[in-house]
Amino acid sequence: MTDMPPLAQMAEAVLRTADGRGKTALSRRYAAQWQAARARGETPEIGSATPPDRPARPDRPALLDPRDVPRRRPGSPQGRRAILHAVAHIELNAVDLHWDIVARFTDVPMPIGFYDDWVKSADEESKHFNLICDVLDRMDCPYGTLPAHAGMWRAAEDTRDDLMGRLAVVPMVLEARGLDVTPGMIEIFERAQRDEPAAAQAVEAMRVIYAEEVHHVAYGSKWFHFLCGRHDTDPRDAFHDLVRRYFHGALKPPFNEEKRAEAGLPPDFYWPLAE
Repeated sequence: MTDMPPLAQMAEAVLRTADGRGKTALSRRYAAQWQAARARGETPEIGSATPPDRPARPDRPALLDPRDVPRRRPGSPQGRRAILHAVAHIELNAVDLHWDIVARFTDVPMPIGFYDDWVKSADEESKHFNLICDVLDRMDCPYGTLPAHAGMWRAAEDTRDDLMGRLAVVPMVLEARGLDVTPGMIEIFERAQRDEPAAAQAVEAMRVIYAEEVHHVAYGSKWFHFLCGRHDTDPRDAFHDLVRRYFHGALKPPFNEEKRAEAGLPPDFYWPLAE
């Protein structure tokens, strides 16, 4: 058997690491330890933890109210840097969101596959953050240079006592939104490749993110349906109720219906909640 710490304690350690590159390095190291133990046929201890209400964060970027974050205009190099900076911020929050779901809900008995899925997701989000940061570094705009959205953690705070609410709002709404908007971002950087030396690298990174985010939405849908089955609840009705309770505002079309279906999200889940 491995002598690694219980998984929930590893998750808490990631949440309490402030530096972005340091957080993702620790995240990837712990994920590799977990996955190696699972590959040996072991079932490591989950344990319990006391995750912080908010994860540790670097001093920069400055976090602003969403209304105060400057608009990003994709036609200029500055606008494209701002788009990538926002993506890096989203990915860093996603690292914490996936480790938080591991650390926060250990009181809810779940199969070991639940932890396998979120460890894998946290590992991939860590990779995504580093891929985007590599592009930002090449653009002389390292993560922290520009202000960022202060509201990213609100969904986690609102659902800190409700695992089904967390699954509904984070993977099935927020990450599903990524499936809707990423193809457009890829097109922006494809068009910029003649003028922007780092644009091709950005396209490559975005394509990796786009392919892997489908799985994260699918894990949310899978475990949401699992819990609905446990509680003998209709998944669609439960999803509508939880999103209306915890998500602030309507869902915004256009929707990437093909990728959402691939991730296990049928249209009758999200269209009734649309603007």
